[in-house]
Amino acid sequence: MTTYRLDKLTVHHQAGARAPALREIDLVVAQGEQLAVIGPSGAGKTTLLHTLACAHAPAGGVFEAFGRQPWALSGAARHALRANLFLAPQTPPLPPRQRVVSAVLAARLPHWSLFQALSSLFKPVDPDAAYDALARFGLGGKLYARVDRLSGGERQRCGLARLLLSSARVFLVDEPLSALDPALSQLTLSALQQEAASRNATLICSLHQVEMARANFARIVGLRDGRIVFDCAREDVTDAMIAALYQNESVAPHPGVPHETPERLAIGACF
Repeated sequence: MTTYRLDKLTVHHQAGARAPALREIDLVVAQGEQLAVIGPSGAGKTTLLHTLACAHAPAGGVFEAFGRQPWALSGAARHALRANLFLAPQTPPLPPRQRVVSAVLAARLPHWSLFQALSSLFKPVDPDAAYDALARFGLGGKLYARVDRLSGGERQRCGLARLLLSSARVFLVDEPLSALDPALSQLTLSALQQEAASRNATLICSLHQVEMARANFARIVGLRDGRIVFDCAREDVTDAMIAALYQNESVAPHPGVPHETPERLAIGACF
């Protein structure tokens, strides 16, 4: 089964914008597949994830999710389709004065009645489930802490714990490691990948940490200037390809690796 099919997809940041944020994107993702999206800042990674979450309407091309074209559906049907998608932004929108337990249990709001939702604010409906989700990201001890007392990295992981309590079939995760040390980064990726595998969910994760992407994901998509530069199995991604992808970045991902121009890459040759 195919989760996504993108054919010559073009997306603008906003209506009327001249330069597209994504251009001529061809991408097919199977249900249960796990892939990393890498590329320099401003490459379009976040826009791609928001597009896959049906938050940005494309300006051109074909966009299918679960075999349907979301923007050809009614608003109600598109809302129902979005229930299968969980977008975890780099900075999760967590209410600062809320307790962590309530913030995590909010993942179940789409399935609760209004009475259940309001009741849970005063007495959490299922604190054990929230604790278990937090514990998988090393945050079990923060269950009753206030969100505004968390560090940036703890807020990120709190947002990801919500994902575990969702019923989503697709995890769209934007830069989940940006505020984490190497040990927590590996713990976080492992928790996401294990959860995706256990429910045959699709996992698409944007990363700045190139080596983490290459070590943990079987498929790597390189994005630059709104275009897919390569889409390869990790064993086919070379240091030269990475150097070209990040050419002219202020911080090279692989110091000492000679730069090559993006034109020398075999664009789209892997998949």
